[in-house]
Amino acid sequence: MRFPIQLQWTLTRYILANALRKRTRYPFVLMLEPTHLCNLACEGCGKVREYEKTIRDMLPLESCLQAVEECGAPVVSICGGEPTLYPHLDGLVQELIRRKKFIHLCTNAIKLEPFLDAWRPSVYLTINISMDGLEATHDLLRSRQGLYQIDLRMIRLAKAKGFRVVTNTTIYKETRIEEIDQLFAELSAVGVDGFLVTPGYGFSILKEREIFLEQQETHEKFRRIWELAGRYRILSTPLYLRFLKGERELPCSPWGNPTFNPQGWKGPCYLITDAHYESFEALMRQTDWEKFEQKRDARCANCMMHSGFEVSVIREVGKRWADIWEMLRWNLT
Repeated sequence: MRFPIQLQWTLTRYILANALRKRTRYPFVLMLEPTHLCNLACEGCGKVREYEKTIRDMLPLESCLQAVEECGAPVVSICGGEPTLYPHLDGLVQELIRRKKFIHLCTNAIKLEPFLDAWRPSVYLTINISMDGLEATHDLLRSRQGLYQIDLRMIRLAKAKGFRVVTNTTIYKETRIEEIDQLFAELSAVGVDGFLVTPGYGFSILKEREIFLEQQETHEKFRRIWELAGRYRILSTPLYLRFLKGERELPCSPWGNPTFNPQGWKGPCYLITDAHYESFEALMRQTDWEKFEQKRDARCANCMMHSGFEVSVIREVGKRWADIWEMLRWNLT
């Protein structure tokens, strides 16, 4: 994933430090879910349904900060649920910036405006707004009439105030790439800094919904996404995109994006829940990582999500000179 130059240097130092310590598995992005409460019921989201019985549980601010230090990842993705419903979000963001952690705030933007008024732009803060299609599609998938216009207004406001804004688009079985082309053109026109694109994951709890991609369907749609990468600032690495369109194979790196929520450290990964652990060390020690790295679990069969495979790019990119050169060109353009 492409990040500001300051984060690229931070990641380089972080990788070298872990290499010197001979660590082969270590986190890059902490997926921090301070609450699972949400003000939407999106078609493809399994999180709200998975945690239905504990949805009102919230992490104390101190627990969030303790998890950040315990994990040590340089990037913190504040997600959920909807993080703007978390009562301590302002304090969390301000403290993470003070600690020089790079933040991706993943939001549907409905409640974002008061925070834009309170915060100052920072190289450490990126606002990530979900946009899954043009107006009719976006509003349908998000089950909220008028949401597309709300999101466009929030993007314009955030850019006018100087914030870095990216969008996240999930590709489903019925997604038309022509529509995504139009979406990116419209979002580029209002100043979006980049686009995250990922195939949807078929949560077990949503297995009756035939909206998620099989592996071959992912390959077909992302061959078209690859073409869009020549015109728009798509943030996925070239090697990850080649994996999505079926040109390359990558192992999974589930430990690269560990998840912490009110139930504890979620294992084995952001998408699959087999257990919650009391500490990050317990998660790392007690999980059979090789099983999931090699996708030997049936639930992994069609998963190609960036949370599992973008970290794998870092593991693989040094093995071929062609990959190194492509990554250098991608970072410099």
